[in-house]
Amino acid sequence: MALYFTSINSGSNGNCYYVGNDNEAVLVDVGLTCKEVERRMARLGLAINKVKAIFISHEHSDHIKGLTVFAKKYKLPVYISTPTLKSGRLVLDAANTFSLSHLQTIQIGDLKIAAFSKFHDAADPYSFTIECNTVKVGVFTDIGAVCDRLIHHFKDCHAAFLEANYDTQMLQNGRYPYFLKQRIMGGHGHLSNAQALELFTNHKPAHMSHLLLSHLSKDNNDPELVEMLFKTVAGDTFVKVASRYEETDLYYVSADQNAAQQYVFRPELYQPDQLNLF
Repeated sequence: MALYFTSINSGSNGNCYYVGNDNEAVLVDVGLTCKEVERRMARLGLAINKVKAIFISHEHSDHIKGLTVFAKKYKLPVYISTPTLKSGRLVLDAANTFSLSHLQTIQIGDLKIAAFSKFHDAADPYSFTIECNTVKVGVFTDIGAVCDRLIHHFKDCHAAFLEANYDTQMLQNGRYPYFLKQRIMGGHGHLSNAQALELFTNHKPAHMSHLLLSHLSKDNNDPELVEMLFKTVAGDTFVKVASRYEETDLYYVSADQNAAQQYVFRPELYQPDQLNLF
């Protein structure tokens, strides 16, 4: 069974990632308004009733902005750590809110979601992998430093969202105040292009078919620059920058290398009763 995945949005203005199979899906973070997530999923032909749970990485507003409304409207379970819930001052349905912990694995239908701690300046931040029938997609953003846990999970992934937040020279020479530059580069902020590239170059598994470069800084990075930087060493791996302004195409990957492809939804090809297939 294949996994479908897309970035609904990726950046400091909002983050939301969709991963699922033919029957169920999960969202990692809801950092856009409920209405905007609905609008973008509709453009992709993604049925919201396939979403069975939401997983929250941490409490920064660009990851939880639309969570309360979206979860309440669709009566979705939310998996979030207790410190994140408290720090985010979120009001969620207690009966449908479930605590996350380091190295916890949650089964959602045929999807297995694994959570593990990461370095970031938040109360209790997590990265995630979503797996179905040995196919695995990783969501690795908002990370201050590469650790052994990240390397271990990255090496298992068939596809990944990987943060490449900033170009070091652009950040150092840019307009940000000194304290903010130190926060970003200080080991609990974000991954630079160079750090992400080193992870990709040294630990990319042979079966990785897709890499979506994520959470790029608007002021301290260049999407064309970073995409070409990774493409020069990507080999057969498809590389794309996840936009901070719109959803990406819908992609899918399976355990069969030959089946790893881009799926582009074209609503004009379907009858009304065939829409929202995924």
